[in-house]
Amino acid sequence: MDVLLVGSGGREHAIAWRLSQSKGLGKLYIAPGNPGTATYGQNIAIAADDITGLVNFAKSNYVGLAVIGPEDPLAAGIVDAFEAVGIKAFGPSAGAAQLEADKAFAKQVMRANSIPTAETRSFDTYADARAYIASRDEPVVVKAAGLAKGKGVFVCEEPSDAILAAEKIMVDRIFGDAGRVVVVEDKLLGQEASIMALVDGRSIYVLEASQDHKPIGEGDTGPNTGGMGAYSPAPIVTDKLMDQIVREVLVPTVDGMNRNGTPYRGVLYAGLMMTQGGPRVLEFNVRFGDPETQPILMRLQSDLLEVMLAVCNGTLDRTVLKWDPRPAVCVVMAAGGYPGSYAKGKAISGLNTAAAMRDVMVFQAGTAKAGEDIVTAGGRVLGVTALGETIAAAKAQAYQAVDAISFEGAYCRRDIADKAI
Repeated sequence: MDVLLVGSGGREHAIAWRLSQSKGLGKLYIAPGNPGTATYGQNIAIAADDITGLVNFAKSNYVGLAVIGPEDPLAAGIVDAFEAVGIKAFGPSAGAAQLEADKAFAKQVMRANSIPTAETRSFDTYADARAYIASRDEPVVVKAAGLAKGKGVFVCEEPSDAILAAEKIMVDRIFGDAGRVVVVEDKLLGQEASIMALVDGRSIYVLEASQDHKPIGEGDTGPNTGGMGAYSPAPIVTDKLMDQIVREVLVPTVDGMNRNGTPYRGVLYAGLMMTQGGPRVLEFNVRFGDPETQPILMRLQSDLLEVMLAVCNGTLDRTVLKWDPRPAVCVVMAAGGYPGSYAKGKAISGLNTAAAMRDVMVFQAGTAKAGEDIVTAGGRVLGVTALGETIAAAKAQAYQAVDAISFEGAYCRRDIADKAI
């Protein structure tokens, strides 16, 4: 079967790598892809949000399955467009993608289905948001309700900081239309965990747990990013806790989406805070997480194409996944200045040296080709990922590979996976 993979980041590089090992794969196209994905298939110069162009390409090239990586085209209805012309697509419909695209909608789903989450209020005017925040004396979290590339969350200890965050989102529109509505919720305390599950509308298959590191600075300090690293498994998620998460979060969410007339199919990602009172949902995503996908796919030993087809065909209940028991750690190398402004076009050296190391994969994200060089082209440039016998060993191997790579202004956190160690 010929497959079209949509996207251009580290997540898509990891998916392309795994799909290339699938025995049922014919041609693999990646649109638009990056220099890393080109190793495993043919990059196609069509933007990820050009839904008409992607559908026309898939029809002309007899693509049997479209795999959608990023959230924006999912929210715009790309799965609906592929299915309208008879092409299977891995991902949720536009209606179901509201779980990520509209945080206010997600909170309504959680309230309606008694899914544990923080106390929340939504506001569509800055004046109302400001008045509510000013009445609070506890730390709050202010979120842009729309899609903001993982950067639209402000954790505020003081009301004055929260008011400023709301002003940036709603008045200054630093995230554009994603900030038309803000969600203000109580700050939860605990460790975060990322739980991704495959869903075919009826059945749920939970993947191995992982933990992301959102803030730019070590010790979880500074502004939020799209993710500075991740590891899998996450020891904080015990078997007992996972059973509770499935029972209290995943099952009622899938049931609620069915009752809502927006049945869910694809990857359902629950970002959770492990509080003293149990798991609480911070957010839902409607696709593979980035960078959590990189360590999870490093550990996956099953045929990824078969798994995705099972989701599309409604046969997930017949699937059993095999995993490498060894942990994996992914360290993101970012451009200096990210998540603010940063330079592009900086030549990257050492990629081949790092990739030649045992149990290491260097997944390219914000990269481009310039002559014979691979250069920086985004904020998160690389996801350097390694397996090890223990989490500490995987971390050491990942950082050994990181230290073999260099580009001007390169930055990474040095404490990825320390919580587990």
